[in-house]
Amino acid sequence: MPPADTPSRRALLRGALAVSAVAATPGLAHAATPRTTGASVAGYRNPLVEQRADPHIHRDPADGRYYFTATVPEYDRIVLRRSRTLRGLATAGESVIWRKHGSGDMGAHIWAPELHRIDGKWYVYFAAAPAEDEWKIRIWVLENAHADPFEGSWTEKGQIVTAWDTFSLDATTFTHRGDRYLAWAQHEPGMDNNTGLFLSRMANPWTLTGPQVRLSTPELPWECVGFKVNEGASVIQRNGRVFLTYSASATDSNYCMGLLTADADSDLLDPASWRKSSEPVFTSDDTTRQYGPGHNSFTVAEDGRTDVLVYHARQYKKITGDPLDDPNRHTRIQPFGWKPDGTPDFGVPVADGPAGVR
Repeated sequence: MPPADTPSRRALLRGALAVSAVAATPGLAHAATPRTTGASVAGYRNPLVEQRADPHIHRDPADGRYYFTATVPEYDRIVLRRSRTLRGLATAGESVIWRKHGSGDMGAHIWAPELHRIDGKWYVYFAAAPAEDEWKIRIWVLENAHADPFEGSWTEKGQIVTAWDTFSLDATTFTHRGDRYLAWAQHEPGMDNNTGLFLSRMANPWTLTGPQVRLSTPELPWECVGFKVNEGASVIQRNGRVFLTYSASATDSNYCMGLLTADADSDLLDPASWRKSSEPVFTSDDTTRQYGPGHNSFTVAEDGRTDVLVYHARQYKKITGDPLDDPNRHTRIQPFGWKPDGTPDFGVPVADGPAGVR
């Protein structure tokens, strides 16, 4: 079960159906990119991959190829694709690299995998729960020492141990000025919410070290629709700043993206270094008929310069039953630019079709 002092995720998501809507490669740095359009990513069309939520795309500098993983609607396995182009991920073969256990701690709710290459090895961060208690969700790590993540074997490195043994998920990792960090979502005991965002340095790819600090808690109206959530963090570093996007509210059409910003020369483990945007930066759009955009990651286009937003969204607002039982959160991509003040300009989620233009 979820934490005793907070409602279950599923129950809250059901309740959210009755609530109306309110109002890259992590760590990669380069100069500000020009404002771009969908044509900058050649030949793609949205949805890029159907029925794949919480998408993560890693462009590996060693071979230049794109590696894709995401949540499958059965919540029972981790899949991987690769292609030399972003558009090629749509038709690339998909391999199952790991399956849930039949019982025990990794037997249910296999969510939000991310693939990272660290010190020559491959790592997958993901959430899982015991088959006997599917809401006791925690963060787990897989390791593969083979140069090719489709080869070799995946070793279970275990659970990432956090300060509290509570509901936790959506881990992502990045480096900044020589230090490796983990950002994740977790329920903090005594807080009247479901999850806030936390940050810690790492001793190695599966172990935290030093203080674990809360960067954000859901407090603004658009973060608390049906479900008080900050989750799905992703980091991009540009223009002398560190930007951390996250997702908020229930996973229906109210789901949206927020933004935290810190100066690159600040102490990232000081919550005062981070400024939260007062409004969401990426939301549902009736004109393009895209609903619940969120749980994003970042990559870069084939030109090596154009920043690309990777996210999921649905094509309709009304959902029958539990949003978690609706499989149609599809993976989408779109290039984005930068405002004159150096902050990201995500625009609106583009309409379905070929090379959607902002």
